[in-house]
Amino acid sequence: MNRNLRVLLALSLPSALLALAGCAKEAAPPSPADGLTQVSGPSETPALGGEVAEVQPPPPPADPLAAATAQGQNEENDDADVASVEVAQPMVAPLADIAQAPEDEARDVQRERRTALDAPRQAPSRPAEPLAKPTPRAEPAPLAEAVVVTAGATSKQLASKEKAEKKASGSGRAAAEAGNLAHTPPAPTGGATLSSSNGPVVPVSPVVPVVIAEQRSTTEEYTDHGVNPYTLVSNDRHSTFSIDVDTAAYSVARRKLNEGALPPEAAVRVEEFINFFDYPSYAAPTEGPFAVHMAAMADPFRPGHHTLRVGVQGKELTQAERQPVHITFLVDVSGSMQSADKLPLAKRSMHMLVDGLGEDDTVALATYAGQVARILPPTKAMNKRQIHEAIDRLGAGGSTAMSAGIDLAYSMAMESFRPGHENRVVILSDGDANVGAASFDTLLAQIKQYADKGVTLSTIGLGMGNYRDTLMEQLANKGDGNNFYIDSQAQAQRVFVEELGGSLLTIARDVKIQVEFNPDAVSAYRLVGYENRNIADKDFRNDRVDAGEVGSGHDVTAVYDVILKDGYAGELAAVRMRWEAPGADKAAQEKAWRMTADALGQLDARAKKDTQIAYAAATFAEVLRGSPTAAEVSMDALIRYTKAAARPGQKDDQELISLMEKARALGAGERSQALSLR
Repeated sequence: MNRNLRVLLALSLPSALLALAGCAKEAAPPSPADGLTQVSGPSETPALGGEVAEVQPPPPPADPLAAATAQGQNEENDDADVASVEVAQPMVAPLADIAQAPEDEARDVQRERRTALDAPRQAPSRPAEPLAKPTPRAEPAPLAEAVVVTAGATSKQLASKEKAEKKASGSGRAAAEAGNLAHTPPAPTGGATLSSSNGPVVPVSPVVPVVIAEQRSTTEEYTDHGVNPYTLVSNDRHSTFSIDVDTAAYSVARRKLNEGALPPEAAVRVEEFINFFDYPSYAAPTEGPFAVHMAAMADPFRPGHHTLRVGVQGKELTQAERQPVHITFLVDVSGSMQSADKLPLAKRSMHMLVDGLGEDDTVALATYAGQVARILPPTKAMNKRQIHEAIDRLGAGGSTAMSAGIDLAYSMAMESFRPGHENRVVILSDGDANVGAASFDTLLAQIKQYADKGVTLSTIGLGMGNYRDTLMEQLANKGDGNNFYIDSQAQAQRVFVEELGGSLLTIARDVKIQVEFNPDAVSAYRLVGYENRNIADKDFRNDRVDAGEVGSGHDVTAVYDVILKDGYAGELAAVRMRWEAPGADKAAQEKAWRMTADALGQLDARAKKDTQIAYAAATFAEVLRGSPTAAEVSMDALIRYTKAAARPGQKDDQELISLMEKARALGAGERSQALSLR
């Protein structure tokens, strides 16, 4: 049996738990130059074998948009309804067909979201020097279930609540640890870990940290999606998830850290930290919309673990391939948007975007507060002065009627709607909306219906204090759009000028990824992040299941923590992608790539650096969200590693190091290490 797997099993015994409980020690990070491997692109990686399957799209639901969508339908290709699956040569050791794993049902049950009101955790008082040794923060005990303490609670109330919760936590932990040797289902869990300096980090208790709001007025809202557990390949060799190119979580964390506070743990989504960074080593696809690049390296902090990086590079549309863009801005002008970091910043962001549009593009503008207002009908972008003047006239005041505003925005979007063009509603708001639970479900269904017809929706988050991250992310997810958070004019410049094509021009929608691990080579794996993007394995080819979109030139990265078997050989993993063309529902296409053990050690310098930065960003996010898997990583060691991995000329890498240093000064990582020692 693999040595690491033996350690994995041994750690579950109660006696081993007691013996190892205080023995976790920090692993010295080796040089980032150690042990990387890469597999790149379609031309270098033969695709998996498989039969060509013709997949018919599901019949579209009845919808009032049918008449508008039918306009221009004759422009679509006659063969648009035929799905294509690329055929490739068989693998040396063919991997099994996709099947429903026993864990899928458990995953679906456990994917229910835990929504929490949260606020920044402020820095403790401390002497000005030294920053490297901040005063430890008081940490709440882990609980069996997520608990929310609302703003304004008294110290007595907090103490009483914590006492009751500790009692509940203790009774459930022993039973959870006793049964932990069985295969952990691939559903997100929070919890402590027991770690060994010579072996894997193993989840031992499904414990969720307490979420406590700061005692001041706040209505910020984030959702804790938990932490993906390790999965034994013998139980489930498939890992399936929706692609995600959002970056809002990184921008929120950056703002919090720059203001002198750690971000709420629930606000940290690891995949959005990873995907904030560009990875220049990803070569563009030679055919089709995507190329896949895989690389692997030994984990620098945990012996016996390897990091597998799956990178997807999207095709960048040329000017000749670019279709006209029809944008409808929906701007929140309620009283909560008055501060300089909200409506004024939103107006500057819109000005930037308008300046980058072409003559055939159109812009419409609507607002919502206590009432909704039609400010500017669909207007050709060549009339930029008229558009800029309409934006300048916007002012804030009143309550927030988002649902009515969205109705108006879609109505205006249909006026300029053209099949085959990019038709998009863009909401700019702090998310503080008067939307009831029942009406919100109806609203999400309406947004999904419009997306299926070819009108997508993106969200631009602004401001703090009452920011509703959960609402903004859900709107964008259902609308097949992007979710950005604008914390500065520099971020607005990045989203609306430097990356305008990727932000507005879609090359594929409902994009799913499935990684299939070879049980002869891999013992266990864990997808780092993407907890709220998990998809049941059986739904990979179910085109009714919603997934994410990819814009022109976008790159997307996923990171796996894997434990290899002794003497591994042959294929390590295969990657399949499935997507639909942009616009109204079309038949899906599918393609596959593979990674072999023979490729270990083959990596050029640029790919090596890209893999190290992806690892550093993921690990930093794990520390910030209190992930038990980061318990053995100290901020000092992580900062040293990232400094050595930083790519020349990449300002984002230097900013990452700066944010790590600020987080260290605020006590980041102390709680995870305390759990490890516990």
